[in-house]
Amino acid sequence: MSRVKRVDQVGEDSQVVVIGGGPAGIATAIAARQRGFFTTVLDSRIPPIDKACGEGLLPHGVTSLESLGIRLNSEIAVPFLGIGFSDGRSIARAEFPAASAFAMRRTQLHQLLVDRATQAGVAFHWGARVTRFDAYYVAAGDKVFPYTWLVGADGHNSAVRKWANLGPPRMHQPRFGFRQHFRVRSWPNYVHVYWGRDCQVLTTPVAANEVCVSVLSRDSRLRLRHALPLFPELAEKLRYATSTTRELGDMTSLTRLRAVARGRVALVGDASGTVDAITGHGLSLAFQQSIVLAEAFRRGTLHTYEAAHRKIAAMPAVMTRLMLLMDRNAWVRARTLRLFEVNPKLFAKLLAIHSGDAPLSDVGMGEIVDFGWKLLLAS
Repeated sequence: MSRVKRVDQVGEDSQVVVIGGGPAGIATAIAARQRGFFTTVLDSRIPPIDKACGEGLLPHGVTSLESLGIRLNSEIAVPFLGIGFSDGRSIARAEFPAASAFAMRRTQLHQLLVDRATQAGVAFHWGARVTRFDAYYVAAGDKVFPYTWLVGADGHNSAVRKWANLGPPRMHQPRFGFRQHFRVRSWPNYVHVYWGRDCQVLTTPVAANEVCVSVLSRDSRLRLRHALPLFPELAEKLRYATSTTRELGDMTSLTRLRAVARGRVALVGDASGTVDAITGHGLSLAFQQSIVLAEAFRRGTLHTYEAAHRKIAAMPAVMTRLMLLMDRNAWVRARTLRLFEVNPKLFAKLLAIHSGDAPLSDVGMGEIVDFGWKLLLAS
């Protein structure tokens, strides 16, 4: 340790070091600064940082961003009205409360977070590859960063998680997603999920004349150019569209960890577990986690974070399993979509629960039984 330069902040006793400068890591850094901690973010990458994702933010995520000092509006993001499902036979739509969900390019969101964090006093070290962890310091290049709290926000293959012996995660039904942007004349202000055999295609408007199109499947070889012909209506809408970005891919799955914190080390975002991208919950989960983690720092214990993390992840995990059942079972998928089409109020209620606008208790046992019965009769 004597050969490397120690980085200290004069006059600051409590330090948070965040490994990973994606949305989860930066959000955690902002939340920690709001509670008075000197905070440093280390990332081996150089911005702008992009990632394959659907680029929609559900109401919970929008609210969490506001508490971090980032208020989305129609000047910087696209408000989307709700979500639509279709399978070629049935079409169902449900809406969010006004101006509560937004979509924007991942790179634009990342820059908003960086700007807000810089304003809050977060220190960034881009291109800093961590070479050593120990119980009190993190080494990156010729610098050593002491910490009171260490945060792993370094994604699926988290080095922090491995070092802290918090893994490996339990992975359920891994799938693959590929995303590309297209320039269009106009696009409806809905996130739309096209359900097909063994795959889904999602469309999200990210600008007045640009749409993000994603495909999700269990086949790592299925690309957008192969998937679009399976959905003739969508293919027709995109016939004259021109691509504005290259195709970008990643793996997606429901992953769970036995623990997301140990001692003075905590995980956040994808490093702490994931849900399938079909739910649209990834960013919203990360932002909620960042806030409760920073509050745990303030209280001086990570036990509260463990409990809060489980609570935040519970409903998205349930919704992931339900949607993956629809993916695997054509009978369930067809009848569910038909039921949503003929009973839009039910779809709207489930969407409100899914997005965090309403608690699960809003659906009574009678409605659950009624839903199951109608599902069996739907045709």
